[in-house]
Amino acid sequence: MKRKGLILAGSILLVICCIAGGFYYFENHKGIYYSQIDNTKMKELSTSDNMKFEYTLECYNKQGKKKKLKFKTSRELREDAYILLEVRALGVHRWEEVQYDELPAKVQQKYK
Repeated sequence: MKRKGLILAGSILLVICCIAGGFYYFENHKGIYYSQIDNTKMKELSTSDNMKFEYTLECYNKQGKKKKLKFKTSRELREDAYILLEVRALGVHRWEEVQYDELPAKVQQKYK
């Protein structure tokens, strides 16, 4: 009987640790990518929520590796602006506009 109780308690503890680890991974696993706004790659959404536009852009990490990313915004972004995208396990978490000289050197080479 004690053995079954220990196995049950261990199983519950294992499940709790897996759930906590999953939350930690989703909140802390991130990558930084950079892109340049091209409003021809934007589509207007007909949704009732605040996110009215969706962009699909080719982005680069600091090593220059390319990845296509989708993200939504509440407004149309400035044409040719450079942006930094923080990507977490479930997709783009946030973005911000940056200046060309703030881009890593390998990313700058992609936009010359």
